[in-house]
Amino acid sequence: MLAIVEKVKIMLLSRQAFATPLVICLCIFGISLIQFPRLQKLLTGKESASLEILEKEIKSENLRLNLLKQIPSFGYDNLIADWTYIDFLQYFGDDEVRSKTGYALSPEYFEVILERDPRFLEAYLTLSVSTSLYAGMPERSIAMMETGLKSLSPSVPKKSYYVWRYKGTDELLFLGNAQASQQSFVNAANWSSKFPDQESQNAAFISRKTAEFLSRNPDSKFARISTWAMVLNNNVDQRIQKRAISEIEALGGKVVQTPEGEQKIIFPSKD
Repeated sequence: MLAIVEKVKIMLLSRQAFATPLVICLCIFGISLIQFPRLQKLLTGKESASLEILEKEIKSENLRLNLLKQIPSFGYDNLIADWTYIDFLQYFGDDEVRSKTGYALSPEYFEVILERDPRFLEAYLTLSVSTSLYAGMPERSIAMMETGLKSLSPSVPKKSYYVWRYKGTDELLFLGNAQASQQSFVNAANWSSKFPDQESQNAAFISRKTAEFLSRNPDSKFARISTWAMVLNNNVDQRIQKRAISEIEALGGKVVQTPEGEQKIIFPSKD
């Protein structure tokens, strides 16, 4: 997990230009904020920490996130969003502690991240997985996507149509709202169809087909299998992949490995 965090740090830092003393101060401030919960873990000892101690740390972290929601940014919202995202990766990746305390802080991180930088595309997928799937709060995840979409357009940022797809997935799989999901996939198809590259055209085709399935049958197994397939293909986390495969099989589909090593979905004979 640390290696992943370091790679993300490098990626996120490349988005910023540290040209003024103010930016440097903000960086130091951000690093200090990250180190504080880390220091707490070192002092308490993660393996031997009691649930009571861990819950106190969660409350402390929640207070810190509430502070980040309120402090002025001095024009450096993206920097705060980036460092908060790194904080979230450390929080989400700590499987041992999360098995004891759960994932309830996930939406709190993303309220900071997406309020500061609603065009942070990579954050939306992690929001969907962490908040809808792990924290069991799809309503909050969808609400944040709806707010974020007001700041997006088909071309800004690039591939922003994925946010409509994530929203449609959450609406269908976790809320069972087929009508809202259908409209989200229609919007995803409209946005992605504007671009000629293969990835965008594939997204347009799949989004359009999913919307058609839902228009004919709100309880469509095909539509649910298609959306679980998107969850499967967009995640390297083995826990999420196992969950997606299990859901696809429960709906009558199959996941098979192609000779090229790719996963192929076989739909049931009838919807």
